[in-house]
Amino acid sequence: MTTTVLVLVETINDYLPILEHQGFHLILAPTPAERAQAIATHGARVDAVLTRGPLGLYAEEIAALPALKIICVIGAGYEHVDLQAASDRGITVTNGAGVNASSVADHAMALLLSLVRDIPRADAAVRRGEWPKIMRPSLAGKRLGILGLGAVGMAIAKRAAHGFDMSVSYHNRQHRSDTPYSYCSTPTELARASDFLIVATPGGVGTQHLINRQVLDALGPNGFLVNIARASVVVTADLISALEQRRIGGAALDVFDHEPKVPDALKTLTNVILTPHVAGLSPEATQGTVELVGKNLVAFFAGRPVLTPVVLPTTVVSRIG
Repeated sequence: MTTTVLVLVETINDYLPILEHQGFHLILAPTPAERAQAIATHGARVDAVLTRGPLGLYAEEIAALPALKIICVIGAGYEHVDLQAASDRGITVTNGAGVNASSVADHAMALLLSLVRDIPRADAAVRRGEWPKIMRPSLAGKRLGILGLGAVGMAIAKRAAHGFDMSVSYHNRQHRSDTPYSYCSTPTELARASDFLIVATPGGVGTQHLINRQVLDALGPNGFLVNIARASVVVTADLISALEQRRIGGAALDVFDHEPKVPDALKTLTNVILTPHVAGLSPEATQGTVELVGKNLVAFFAGRPVLTPVVLPTTVVSRIG
């Protein structure tokens, strides 16, 4: 029997033949309307779903997919996948942690360089026929703080320490004894110890609003913030206020609360750089991500353990009477 995979992701079409060559039948539904239609029309025969953290898969959708056995999430984050609903149904969930770490780390450093060196403003000036001598800080010798020292955080730290001679500190759920970097016990302590602060932690309830006014004030008027993780980690209103009042030097953002909508206040600020959630997008990362999905699917349907399982909450058993 052919295994049917519902694909909700919009950025991997060029690499979907990897899954088709492994024998999977794909139903593509990258828009909200196509997604709803596909679930309504084909829900009874969908064995697997391929999604991203921001796209998720919700309890009511899981309930409408009676044959669903596995959810594969591209990327590390799975914040909008209803893990409790999956657990209650005995559905396996996997993610792509680490596969796109190099791409995301490259983008984080590109944003940091562009922000600190003010590349967009210099570029715009030259295109207008101007020739301003803009004096901007160097990265060498500066203090970099990384919020979240997982695969992406480690890749950023390596680039910063070995490529730009920066000292690196981090805040994590727990201290890591396998790294030479300095541990800070709170985000505020990390910000206070940093010239530049990069957010690299997964989204979700556990990391929501870790970056607030207190943290931004600790970063200070000469500090810069880069977020290539999830917008939910930062209190957007606090960030906009800090940028408008110049209580921090600037910010570079690849993620937003209600994508693809971006607050107008951010668009009008001259100390902000914005990109459309593309940090993890590269041919290498996308191919690797789809290959990992294929390996997880093949393993699962062959009765073997999946490669990158997500730990699910305890199953809730309903009792009647």
